[in-house]
Amino acid sequence: MRSTGRSSRTVAAAAGAALLLGGLAACGGNADASEHGTVTVMTWAPEEGAVGSQAGMPALAAAIAKDFNATGGIGGRQVQVLTCDEHNTSAGAIACANEAVARNVVAVVGSYSQYGSDFMPLLEGADIPYLGGFGLSPEEFNSIYSYPVNGGYLTLLAGNGEQLVKAGCTRVAVVRPKSDLGDTMLGSLKAGLSTGNVSTVDVPVDSGRTEYSAAAVQAIGSDDNGSCVTTALDPASTATFFDDYRRQAPRHTRLSSVIGSVQQSLVDSTGGATGPLQSLLATGWYPPDSSPVWNSLHALVKTYAFTDNRINTADPGEETTWIAYEVLRKVVSGMTGQITAKSLRIALDNSGPIDTGGQTPALAWGINDTLALSSAPRLVNTRVTFLGVQNGQLSEGESGLQDVRALLLKQ
Repeated sequence: MRSTGRSSRTVAAAAGAALLLGGLAACGGNADASEHGTVTVMTWAPEEGAVGSQAGMPALAAAIAKDFNATGGIGGRQVQVLTCDEHNTSAGAIACANEAVARNVVAVVGSYSQYGSDFMPLLEGADIPYLGGFGLSPEEFNSIYSYPVNGGYLTLLAGNGEQLVKAGCTRVAVVRPKSDLGDTMLGSLKAGLSTGNVSTVDVPVDSGRTEYSAAAVQAIGSDDNGSCVTTALDPASTATFFDDYRRQAPRHTRLSSVIGSVQQSLVDSTGGATGPLQSLLATGWYPPDSSPVWNSLHALVKTYAFTDNRINTADPGEETTWIAYEVLRKVVSGMTGQITAKSLRIALDNSGPIDTGGQTPALAWGINDTLALSSAPRLVNTRVTFLGVQNGQLSEGESGLQDVRALLLKQ
């Protein structure tokens, strides 16, 4: 773990031992810095391994802290960012949450973990808000301590279904993880497909496998006109599936995916405009990386993390972290007095719609902003973008953010 702020140091060597002992993951820095006008927050994500790795999120958080502090902090307060390797495990998520509590952070910001059932009760017990998670667990959309900035896979799959209906699909196979999260995906996709007459094929697979030939054969089926395949796996598993899909050489089936499973780097690595992903359809949370709404993010990375190859500004994880820290900056800048986890949570509850410059709709989490969906009332951003690979580039197929609120309420 690392810490970035006015007083930073690294004790990464102790982190592994602490985790093995069931203790707190080790982070450097002055735990009591908030008493001296410093706002201390944490960003966690799995930083190692091919499956679920999001090392760019904590790396970007550290760069954002440098930018904040170089320009006077936020609301006149310096910012200290503690980062934690969540390891993509339940134990790792618990260790990070325990560390956040022990370090008295005022929020966990822009983070990634699928283990909401494990970490959220720990944050709730310490009154710590969870601002801008990746949207991988139900708790992120039903806990009053959670402040999501995107709509998770609920919106992606519902939007993807609508996009595929518009593309003329009459049979859609969804290749998704064999997991609790994956089990919820088919319902969201069917909600989006409900605007057309479409049959569905569920293809659950284990993530992290070295081949998906059987899944590709099942997904393609008889390769008829109107047949479509969409994927909702982690990036590494998606790349492996796409390779096995290509080997089947389907003539009529159309390929689709969601952002988080596919991104520009995969399109580039498979040949760009001359590769198999040309004409791929995709649904995302945010405008594409080429949009001017990301100019400030690009400028920050160029200034503070130009040589850090962990950061990919086109990755939805990094984009989520950026948006979450922008929300933090705007909310804290409007606060007076000591910033605590409780006072920040109250401010988040009562802040008016927060403008993110077109990256999302204006965000608010008040009682009148919740979604009338019992499983996900905190899902306040119901917008997605319809993307497609054109001339080797992921770009908007339809201009602007598309609202899938009505589709979500069909679930």
